[in-house]
Amino acid sequence: MAGLGAHGVDWRQAVLSQQDWVAIAVSLLGGAAAMVVVILAGTPLAFYLARARSGPVLLAEAVVLIPMLTPTLALGILLAVTYGPAAPLGRAFAAIGVVLTNTPAAFLLATVYAALPTYVIAARGALAQVSPEYEALARTLGDTPLRARLRVTLPLARRGLAAALALAWARALGEFGIVLIIAYYPAGMPVQLWTDVQDLGLQAVFPLVAIFLLVTLPAPLWLSLRARQP
Repeated sequence: MAGLGAHGVDWRQAVLSQQDWVAIAVSLLGGAAAMVVVILAGTPLAFYLARARSGPVLLAEAVVLIPMLTPTLALGILLAVTYGPAAPLGRAFAAIGVVLTNTPAAFLLATVYAALPTYVIAARGALAQVSPEYEALARTLGDTPLRARLRVTLPLARRGLAAALALAWARALGEFGIVLIIAYYPAGMPVQLWTDVQDLGLQAVFPLVAIFLLVTLPAPLWLSLRARQP
């Protein structure tokens, strides 16, 4: 943040280009769509990891951890090999009209792969703090297992789940390596920042950096304040 107010930055000449505005729209719309996928796919997986004590739980944890431990550029290459036009999965998706390289669908794929593990790990911790006894009590009152989780466990874990979603949001918007490999077009904010630096120099990136901070920081900061409240 201190760098944004540096004396070397002439804010009178700091303007957003048309490409910058497109990148902002791509990141916000793609990130929002990714959050929907992350919630729908990640919450059941987080429930499983929080409750399971045997079976293939270690395999599921490995599947979640591998993307977090893999360098993002390497993960982008793996996704390009898996979903590219020459790969069987890529051809299968292309046959139904979904191209997973340098398209909005590819951007969604990249941000989901980036954000999903962060959400699952944080959500698992939040759900693990809710005792299963509350669900068992709800089931004795006639709730099904699914209804008990929706009516009891999720509300009790709502702050932790909201924090997990905020972290996933920041992770999705800030992803660079995966997006650079499989979704260079349409460019999101991180890729556009990289392009601006190369083409125009450091002076050109500060307006977009400011916008990036404005759209990513409020949710984590608000949730941090909420967590401190009794």
